Amino acid sequence: MKPTVHDIATRAGVSLATVDRVLNRRPGVSASTRGKVDQAVMELGFVRDVAAANLAKGRVYPLTFIIPFNDNSFMRGLRATLEEARDRAAVERIAIRLIDVPAFDAPALAQALDQAAAENPAGIAFVAVDAPEVAMAAQRAVTAGIPLVTLVSDLSGTLRDHYAGIDNAAAGRTAASLIGRFLSGRRGTVAVLAGSMLVRDHRERCDAFAKVMTDDFPGFGLLPVLEGRDDPATVEAIVGDLFAQRDDIVGLYSLGAGNRGLVRALAKLAPADRPVVIAHELTETTREALHSGLIDAVLNQDAGHEVRSAIRVLKAKADGLPVVTAQERIRIDIFLKDNLP
Repeated sequence: MKPTVHDIATRAGVSLATVDRVLNRRPGVSASTRGKVDQAVMELGFVRDVAAANLAKGRVYPLTFIIPFNDNSFMRGLRATLEEARDRAAVERIAIRLIDVPAFDAPALAQALDQAAAENPAGIAFVAVDAPEVAMAAQRAVTAGIPLVTLVSDLSGTLRDHYAGIDNAAAGRTAASLIGRFLSGRRGTVAVLAGSMLVRDHRERCDAFAKVMTDDFPGFGLLPVLEGRDDPATVEAIVGDLFAQRDDIVGLYSLGAGNRGLVRALAKLAPADRPVVIAHELTETTREALHSGLIDAVLNQDAGHEVRSAIRVLKAKADGLPVVTAQERIRIDIFLKDNLP
């Protein structure tokens, strides 16, 4: 006969209500009592049928996603993916709420995290700005027992349960290797265009890119990072100014978004003056730029996989179940005009 929650309560010497709180990872139980219940579960070999229990209780998982709202194609695509996931998730009793915040605005993000945590959702996923006020808000949510997943851009330290995104250092190294090989035999200066160095993914890409360029391709000069705030108009202006002021730019790594502005600036150059360009995220804009030769390669992350991963992890954490790490690994795809899907 399979052990029951009554057996666990008897073995641990606690009430059924206490067993329920421990099994569902709710607060209000001391560490010693939680240890007794966990020990009883292990000794009895108790295995929960989480899906059946939740169905019987009519449980709904309220999940909150906090996404920057700005005019770049990747975030618009991420938002659309999240909207699609919200429609599908309702079948699994998952209720997704979307909160907009201004891009790269740490105080606004911290405030949104606090407001979301006050509603005690089953979990929160957010695109992180790596700033002290955001870390403090994340710590408050963790202390309140709310699972956290960082999405696309991570938060320094361990103030979250999971990161759903690519290895950004690997992306930066890959971009440098591609530019260095594409520029074989040429000499000149390479520019780097970021959204903001306030976000960890942009810093990691930039640092890894610079190290490979310095170590493996020392013949190229590397300019200070330009920050375009992932805004197409701002990117178009600063890239246009760069090429108006310098005639030695042979390579450009666009490690953020705002690529519509980048493409407009590149299109104004004579073909002979265009640099080798590596960009991020396969969107309608970058796809067309690959076809036309304005961009040479695109590093892509699957926004749909990231959203689905965040949902799976938050639900698992809410149920007190382990996360399958291999399933949640987000790969980096490299697209040239020759292998576009």
